[in-house]
Amino acid sequence: MNKKILVLHTGGTISMQADGTGKVVTNDENPMNHVTVPLEGIQVTALDFFNIPSPHMTPEHMLQLYKKIKTSSKDFDGVVITHGTDTLEETAYFLDTMEIPDIPVVLTGAMRSSNELGSDGVYNYLSALRVAADQKAHGKGVLVVMNDEVHAAKYVTKTHTTNVSTFQTPTHGPLGLIMKQEVLYFKTAEPRVRFDLDKITGFVPIIPAYAGMKTELLDMLDYSQLDGLVIEAFGAGNLPQEVAEKLTFFIKQGIPVALVSRCFNGIAEPVYAYPGGGVQLHESGVYFIKELNAPKARLKLLIALNAGLKGQELKEYMEG
Repeated sequence: MNKKILVLHTGGTISMQADGTGKVVTNDENPMNHVTVPLEGIQVTALDFFNIPSPHMTPEHMLQLYKKIKTSSKDFDGVVITHGTDTLEETAYFLDTMEIPDIPVVLTGAMRSSNELGSDGVYNYLSALRVAADQKAHGKGVLVVMNDEVHAAKYVTKTHTTNVSTFQTPTHGPLGLIMKQEVLYFKTAEPRVRFDLDKITGFVPIIPAYAGMKTELLDMLDYSQLDGLVIEAFGAGNLPQEVAEKLTFFIKQGIPVALVSRCFNGIAEPVYAYPGGGVQLHESGVYFIKELNAPKARLKLLIALNAGLKGQELKEYMEG
């Protein structure tokens, strides 16, 4: 019996072409819809859901994708989303935090446009279809398939501006590998708390830490307009003393503040007890977020706030 796969094309490099000067530009037509699917046992229904470069992707777009997957799930065995790589990990994480149906949901993209030498789009697309049609992909959450690897949406991140092996999972490594004849999984994704949202609104900016940082950027924020804040701290989770004091002020005004490390690898935790150190920050009410980068921590906080989490419930979810 054929596996029925819904494909939602959203744009990005995978559907773009290079012009005569080498600049990559968008197409009015999506070339991915002209790809013949030479995969036995897979029946594709493809829709041009969006046609935007991924820097134009918003949480509202992500919510529309979720609603489409939710309403279409009874008719399909899996879903593939083609997406620009710049924000692919954020859309994947957003969907992985929603109450998606119990079918494989796979995102893929390309680092080289469709008419560039060595284009990887069609190969990644066919690989994603294979994973979405694979029974072993069930129960693993939203997946990202690129360059013969299968990654968990929660942990994967773009690590290189142009290399085709850009998508990596620091600390953990991929969930599986795509072989010539089968997909080999050697890890499983942990369970998620999932939400069913009808809307996604709110202002949650990201502020990175840097040497010599004072409070100028934070002073420019009107706390009455903030719904939350993500701070990208040094090392294990430390900040200059003045910045820490300003964050304490925000928390006293009822603004939830989430902290991640600016380090590429490792986990933020309250270790250092000097002024501005992680111990002081945590005691003041800053949430220490495990294993997420700043863009995903922002989405996690935004989703939690839209789901109505507050107080201890919010803290436990954010730090869980």
